[in-house]
Amino acid sequence: MSLSKPSEIAFNLVASYMNNLYNNPIKTKAITSCVIATLGNYIAQKTQGVKEIDHDTVASYGIFGLFFGGTVPHFFYKIIYKYFKNPLAILMIERLLYTPCFQVLALYMLARFEGKSHQQASTNLQRLYWPVLSANLKYLTLLQFINIRYVPPMLKVLVVNFIGLAWTVYLANVRARDARRQRRN
Repeated sequence: MSLSKPSEIAFNLVASYMNNLYNNPIKTKAITSCVIATLGNYIAQKTQGVKEIDHDTVASYGIFGLFFGGTVPHFFYKIIYKYFKNPLAILMIERLLYTPCFQVLALYMLARFEGKSHQQASTNLQRLYWPVLSANLKYLTLLQFINIRYVPPMLKVLVVNFIGLAWTVYLANVRARDARRQRRN
């Protein structure tokens, strides 16, 4: 039985992605993260019903994804899997050390890439850090555990990309809501 054209195209895209992930992991993760972050912000803006897309915000998410969203997790997990094998230990380190630090980086750098000053980015970080971190810990911990414990190694990045898209939409919505609230005050 042969694959239909759309199935064949999808299969070839996934195969190409996996090949690139194996041969050029950092470059592939950086580009993928850029696309996911850009798409996530775009989806968030569309679901908010904005009349005109804020291209500065879309670009800031894309730049963050390109420089930090793919590379930082790559090196973190490369190190963590080298020294730890127990899925629960990996999850605890990821959730209690990596996630809080990465959320600081994300919130601060997104604001800076949008052209905000250090003071504005720091104030934004102070306002949003705890709500964003607590939501991340509450909603993504089980998904992270499933990915760490049950997903085959070659598919972990793909699964994280789907989780990342949903998280980016959430984060963009939280930041946009906060920005609207700040403009009203």
